[in-house]
Amino acid sequence: MSFKDLPKEFDLIVIGGGITGAGILREAVRCGLRTLLVEKQDFAQGTSSRSSKMVHGGLRYLKEGKIFLTKAAVEERCRLLNEAPGLVEKMGFLWPIYKGESPGKHSLEIGLTLYDFMAREKQHEYFHSGKFLLLTPHVRQDKLIGGFKFFDAQVDDARLVMRLINESRDLGGTALNYTAATQILRDEENCAVGVAIQDVETGETFTAASRAVINATGWWAEHLFPSPVEGLHIRPLRGSHILFPAHKLPAAQAVAFAHPVDKRPIFVLPWEGATMVGTTDLDHKDDPWAEPAMSRRELDYIMDGIHGVYPSLQIAESDIISSFAGVRPVLSRGKKDPSQESREHVVWVDKGLVTIIGGKLTTFRLMALDALEASEPFMERIPQHKPGEPIFAPVPAQKPTDDKGLTAQAWRRLYGRYGVKAPQLVEEAPEGALEAVGDTETLYAELPWAAKNETIRRLSDLMLRRTRLGLLTPKGGEEFLDRIIEYCKPYLDWDDERWEEEREAYLELVKKAYSIPA
Repeated sequence: MSFKDLPKEFDLIVIGGGITGAGILREAVRCGLRTLLVEKQDFAQGTSSRSSKMVHGGLRYLKEGKIFLTKAAVEERCRLLNEAPGLVEKMGFLWPIYKGESPGKHSLEIGLTLYDFMAREKQHEYFHSGKFLLLTPHVRQDKLIGGFKFFDAQVDDARLVMRLINESRDLGGTALNYTAATQILRDEENCAVGVAIQDVETGETFTAASRAVINATGWWAEHLFPSPVEGLHIRPLRGSHILFPAHKLPAAQAVAFAHPVDKRPIFVLPWEGATMVGTTDLDHKDDPWAEPAMSRRELDYIMDGIHGVYPSLQIAESDIISSFAGVRPVLSRGKKDPSQESREHVVWVDKGLVTIIGGKLTTFRLMALDALEASEPFMERIPQHKPGEPIFAPVPAQKPTDDKGLTAQAWRRLYGRYGVKAPQLVEEAPEGALEAVGDTETLYAELPWAAKNETIRRLSDLMLRRTRLGLLTPKGGEEFLDRIIEYCKPYLDWDDERWEEEREAYLELVKKAYSIPA
């Protein structure tokens, strides 16, 4: 959308196009508010495409006494499983118990029982070593006495953001990527009354008025509004992951274990046809505007964990498909170990400017409602929250009669990611595009659909966030780029020179930030 087509006035302007901003946009539009969201980079380009892909309560939060945080997250997990099948999916977790090692059977049993109580359903079971090894035969057998099976959920985090944004747009909301908020506008009483914005590519500028502004920029939030609490600031904490081919590190279900060095929980997760392992938790001191990348120290840490639990597989660095790193926006006084910092969110209000920081991907809806509640005093009309209604538009439970040869599981996946637009995506697919890209679950048809409908400004938008091919295929999917480009050329106004520039820039980004660190 060109700025010339934008209305000059909105009820609400949201700055930040990650999961928090997208959730606020969705709830605001559902309330009937004229809402504009602006994102300086691409949607979900920050932390919201770099998470552990889990929708979970967080067992470790119970250990830290965060009962209400865990309960809220468990309830939101259940809600998302019901509302977004195919996008948020239930996943079994296995946790081996070793003699003389932490956590012990008794302490984990207590935590899982409380976890089940919050979900109002018994979802865990203990198995002795023989049966446990049938579930995950490659784990270390030395001192293994058994293990637990329990359940959480998994998500494609970037597609979660895009579904919220796309369904908000369908209801009249406006969302612009590569659009920077350059200034919070204030009146003579210093109340926020709008935002000055600029297209980061063209330099075009625009001024939009609003009754309130919400700062949902994650770990960049203090660039717009410094902390009003003395000694309390954003502490950027980096979490990194690596991905393997499923045949190199088989995982029919997720496996959780305590790292042998520091006893932090590490997860081995089947995801999109690959196996993902993470995460780390350490202070991120790099340039906040540079692409975060895994360090050599982090890679060694994760590989040590893998070798400690899967010694028989002889996993090597050469087996790794890709890596990625994200930065968590954690509020801190700087006195705790990174893994002990709270994941709870806070809201600061300053005369029409509402800043929301912290939180977890799982609880994005609760964060959105809290941010909107804080903005209500500045609205001419108070929005009517509808907390009982689904946040997502409902989709059919079954595949269409004319299924185009796709399996029921493929249709479930497409409905989860594209909502009610899934049949249109399939119907408009170019010839031959309803097949998967390599060993992934992604269809070629998803790429031209995104190029046509989801405001692509960079090839990296297409490969790393609209689809996850840059993570799931070797060298960022370089071997598939020619075919992908042919499918997408009709929908992106790029000449051959621009396409070549995009290809080179994307592959350089993959080497720098999504590969094995030197």
